[in-house]
Amino acid sequence: MRHRAPPPLAKRPPCRYPARMTQHDRLLIIDFGSQVTQLIARRLRELNVYCEIHPFQKVTDSFLAEFAPKAIILSGGPASVFANGAPMPPQAVFELGVPVLGICYGQQVMMHCLGGKVERGQGTAEFGRAYVTPTADRLALLEGWFDTGREQVWMSHGDHVSEIAPGFQVYGTSPNAPFAITADPARRFFAVQFHPEVHHTPKGATLYRNFVRLAGFRGDWTMGAYREDAIARIRAQVGGEQVICGLSGGVDSSVAAVLIHEAIGDQLTCVFVDHGLLRQGEAEQVVTMFRDHYNMPLIHADESDLFLGALEGVSDPEVKRKTIGRLFIEVFEKHAKSVGGARFLAQGTLYPDVIESVSFSGGPSVTIKSHHNVGGLPEKMGMTLVEPLRELFKDEVRALGRELGLPASFIGRHPFPGPGLAIRCPGEVTREKLAILRQADAVFIDQIRRHGLYDEIWQAFVALLPVKTVGVMGDGRTYDHACALRAVTSVDGMTADYYPFTHDFLGETATRIINEVRGINRVTYDITSKPPGTIEWE
Repeated sequence: MRHRAPPPLAKRPPCRYPARMTQHDRLLIIDFGSQVTQLIARRLRELNVYCEIHPFQKVTDSFLAEFAPKAIILSGGPASVFANGAPMPPQAVFELGVPVLGICYGQQVMMHCLGGKVERGQGTAEFGRAYVTPTADRLALLEGWFDTGREQVWMSHGDHVSEIAPGFQVYGTSPNAPFAITADPARRFFAVQFHPEVHHTPKGATLYRNFVRLAGFRGDWTMGAYREDAIARIRAQVGGEQVICGLSGGVDSSVAAVLIHEAIGDQLTCVFVDHGLLRQGEAEQVVTMFRDHYNMPLIHADESDLFLGALEGVSDPEVKRKTIGRLFIEVFEKHAKSVGGARFLAQGTLYPDVIESVSFSGGPSVTIKSHHNVGGLPEKMGMTLVEPLRELFKDEVRALGRELGLPASFIGRHPFPGPGLAIRCPGEVTREKLAILRQADAVFIDQIRRHGLYDEIWQAFVALLPVKTVGVMGDGRTYDHACALRAVTSVDGMTADYYPFTHDFLGETATRIINEVRGINRVTYDITSKPPGTIEWE
């Protein structure tokens, strides 16, 4: 696949939380920079297969020998095999005797390495929906495909395979990809030009299921297994030292806190930082819930003046995030001393946070935004991070929460970002704007609950726009803020679509907000999907 060259990589701290799980069969995903590589991992985890994503430049012969994968997947990527220094896997990948699946650029790399040919795109590019037609031959990888004829797939390539490698046969073609599906069944090498990991390839999950079955995976990676592994790793990392956990009250940090407490007990102290950017009544709810339901030490740190003072006059979203990340660390370091010098800081960092902030393992993917607990962290920090959820998606965290016995009503809460309302208030953050935003957000969520829609929606909130508009209220002129309602459906937060509210619901909600919230006279609804947008506004 050939696109424009990606921008330079953002610098990030090294991964501080190793995730090797030696007792499970492991699948290695070699990352060549595709923005959807993480979706390959999602598809495999849905099949209870443990996998790790590693950038191509780190996959050496010695790495392969140590990792001992049961199968390998070569991801897509933005490069061309013709480019100087084009990303390539080591030849040892094809000499291990394990099944290998090449996807898009991964197919081109496989053909290039094994004796086939790849040509630059000249009228053969395909971007978007395409249809693959089967050949007369059958392939175990495609069991369940082509039952009713051609299959829809998602293409995204400029360069194309023009000659397959020796030993390969063609099993599927598309109008612009005569070698859309190729394989050497004897060596269990498979290659597809399309992306089976995206939902635009409806039977992509079936292809992955067939691949891991051919590789002999047991499908033994479950949340129960993850819980046991994570507890063992936490104990090994922490030893007898004290740990403080940054508790926001959201699902992620709460699941992390309960998991770590199960591992080390009273060595853990939770610190709930009220940074002045919380939703209406949230501080009281979080403190009450944890003090009443969980027997673990909790410090309630009211640092709203510190955070809001530092954000005064700041409008750039990346500066906001990095400022908030720096202040969180300062607060945590202060309270680490108060509990006897904690050496470890625990966070509820998730895999999507890491992917969007920086390349997960130093690979070639592009930074989307800095999350306050990943890209927003200062390079020098007085504590070591403990991040037991770092490789989990949101739905997996909820499954782990159920495994740990957290209440269903709590596990189902909508996500709330660590930077809070600061990233839902584009432009400068002020106390006045925050007060308006809190009230509007409370009305919106109340509306969703009244209509029984809360559990159908993955995340919902209000963003206060950095513009004022003219209005008429009570026969008088107003000049107040406009706001945008945002509600999305999603599984893991990596992709999302807007929730299809009825016009009656939107009209009723807009009327309530304008009538009940002083300072807003115009309401809009954001119908942008992710991609191209992100879920949050900043």
